[in-house]
Amino acid sequence: MFRRREPVPFAFLAEADRYRSNVAPPPRERATAGQIAGRWLLGLTIVAGLVGSLVLGMPALSTELSSTQPQHSQAAGGR
Repeated sequence: MFRRREPVPFAFLAEADRYRSNVAPPPRERATAGQIAGRWLLGLTIVAGLVGSLVLGMPALSTELSSTQPQHSQAAGGR
């Protein structure tokens, strides 16, 4: 393994935690109106899909017993 020949001064290591750069990052780009509208539309589509699946799935989740009621089929009518 590679070893350093001269030791690193302790003061340098202590200052490394406090060092602040004077270079500011570039400002974030603002989203355009189309991007904001697209995000809203995507969110509404996802929420509508979840609500729709819940509404359509509620009859399958109901605990009512339908076997106590007599079942009527059109084939048994005998025309």
